[in-house]
Parts: sequence; structure tokens; C-alpha cells
Amino acid sequence: MTEPRYITGWCLIRNGRVVLPDRTLPIPENYTNFAGFIKELYRNEQLSYPKFFKMDNLSKLGFLCTELALKGTQVPGSYREEETGVVLSNSGSSLDTDLAYFDTIKDKNAYFPSPSVFVYTLPNIVIGEICIRHRIKGENAFFVTEKFDAERLAGYTEELMASGRSRAVLCGWVEKLKEEFEALLVTVENRPGKLTEQILFTEENLHSIYQNNR
Repeated sequence: MTEPRYITGWCLIRNGRVVLPDRTLPIPENYTNFAGFIKELYRNEQLSYPKFFKMDNLSKLGFLCTELALKGTQVPGSYREEETGVVLSNSGSSLDTDLAYFDTIKDKNAYFPSPSVFVYTLPNIVIGEICIRHRIKGENAFFVTEKFDAERLAGYTEELMASGRSRAVLCGWVEKLKEEFEALLVTVENRPGKLTEQILFTEENLHSIYQNNR
């Protein structure tokens, strides 16, 4: 029989709205675009991580969603660095950053390629930023799928945990293109967490959190 897994924390960010297991954060009064929203969210979380401001927008979104998903969980500090995995996906890969980089090279008369932008033209860089921040050295994967695919995310996460390669997994979806953005990250463990309602980690429950918080 398969050992039960539990969703021990989660955060969903969608177009200016932040939903957590026990509350929904108010949309910032001055919210007009992604840049303003993400800056306000960073400020509200009272973080001190200067590297954040050098990240591309996809990484900023995944970074802050991770911070909120991990809050209140036992994941930080409970596992060895190689025992935590990260499994993410989206539909646009790094297109948002690719377009920003293209803007620096499309005009022959104003040709000025930016290495600081180019380094983020891979979607798995967001995983790297999360892993650096939380000292995660376990298995990781980034899938590009047409839409949110709970079956693929749950299946690969279960494979990592059943094999013993990961004892905890940060799993979810991080999508950003121009002013459209959303992220859902959940923490998965073999033991129940501190949530009032214990949620088994299943494809159905993962899809439900994503679909029911619109």
C-alpha cells in the first residue's frame, strides 16, 4: 500500500490576489501592474534578500510564493539539504524573460545584449533561486505543459518520495507573461503538518486547490 503524503502548506498567487490555507491577503490598494504588486508583497513579508531585485519576474514570483508556502511548515530545518526536492511547471517556459532579452538585441542601431537578463532565459532558473535561498540540494525538475497538469506534478512528486530520493517536495506551477501571472506552490511531506484541516497529497486535491481559488 502506498504511504500517504500530506500537503502541509500552500500558497496561490493569481493576478494580485494571494490565497493561503487560512486566509486571503488583500490586493494592494496601489496595485496596477506586476512590478508594483511583487514589490509590495516583498515589502509586506519584511524580507532582506538583496539578490531578489536582480531576479527576472518569473523567479521573483516563484521566490515569494515559496516564502509564503513554507511559512508555518516544518520543512525548513527538518530535512537534510539533499532530502528536499522541487518540481515545478508552467506553459510559457521563460517566454516573459525571452521577450525582455529580445528587446535588447532586436534593433541593430541599439544593440545592447544584457547578460543579466540572458542568464534567466531558462525556466528552471527559478528552481535555482529557490534552492539557493533555502539551501535545497535534492532532486528537481521543471516541466513545460500546455496547462496546469496536476497528474504530472503529483505523479513525479510521488515517484521522488516513493523512491526515497526526497522526504519533502516543493511542488507546483509558476507562470508569468507580461501582466498575466499565477503561481501555486505546495509543500508535500510524509507526515501531517500544522494545517487545521489535514489534506492528503493527491492529484485531485492538488487540482482542487488550483481550481477552487479563482
